[in-house]
Amino acid sequence: MKTDTIYKKAFNHALDLLEQVETGVELPTENQLAVQLEISRTTVRKVLRAFIARGLISAGLPKIKLHSTAAAWERYPDAETVQISAQVEKSFMEWILRDDPRPGTLINELELARKFGIATTIIREFLNRFQRFGLIEKRNNAGWIFRGFTKDFALELFEVREMYELRSAKFFAELQDSSPIWGDLGALRIAHVELLADIDRRFHDFSELDSRFHRLVSSASPNRFVDSFSDVISLVFHYHYQWRKHDERQRNEIAIHEHLAYIDALISRDINAIEAACRAHLRSARATLLRSTQD
Repeated sequence: MKTDTIYKKAFNHALDLLEQVETGVELPTENQLAVQLEISRTTVRKVLRAFIARGLISAGLPKIKLHSTAAAWERYPDAETVQISAQVEKSFMEWILRDDPRPGTLINELELARKFGIATTIIREFLNRFQRFGLIEKRNNAGWIFRGFTKDFALELFEVREMYELRSAKFFAELQDSSPIWGDLGALRIAHVELLADIDRRFHDFSELDSRFHRLVSSASPNRFVDSFSDVISLVFHYHYQWRKHDERQRNEIAIHEHLAYIDALISRDINAIEAACRAHLRSARATLLRSTQD
């Protein structure tokens, strides 16, 4: 599943690159594509074979972009380019946001598996990751219990987030122009502007956008140890504080403006501007999180 997901995501990104190439022009080498797409040469070759089968590029060496029908440019759906763990997390977080559970809420593996349309074992693996942090407790013959958060827990976890996100944000300035992250960042900026324009009706949609943005920032400087905390950090910072419903629309609108300033700073590659925008947004996130622990 993981390999297939990586391939489909690489396929979509490679189509984006190919669209920018004029018909009849020679494509970059496999090594160059591997660097641009940040994938292995094996995956690059698999993508190129698929392009040849669709008639997008020639089969000979060097490979050339060909005339092709619109159908040949069909992309994989976004849902198929996200790893199963991320899909489960998204469904779980949306369930939390929608159902508004409180500490002590019973979480039933079978019920969630049916609700999300996945195997019970995948749900169990997902919940086990949170159990290590004391957020979810397994009780014999009683399923899982959501335990909630304390102020001390929130502050300690925030220190971790602040350190790694500031570091990752600064790495943005060093990304190559060819990095697909820039395209993702541009798309996120457009999504923020569109949400802001319809904030009265769609302010609940900010939670997913918030998660996507901060994950993208972190991807600029991947760290296998920090990655192991990503699930619990996402749960706390991107969803838990939204349980304070009474001012959610106002808070989300402010956060969107902060994100846009943050995104513009990243695009500028100005280290000082990036650090200032990142710290300003983190201060707001910290204040919001602390207020949520007092409700």
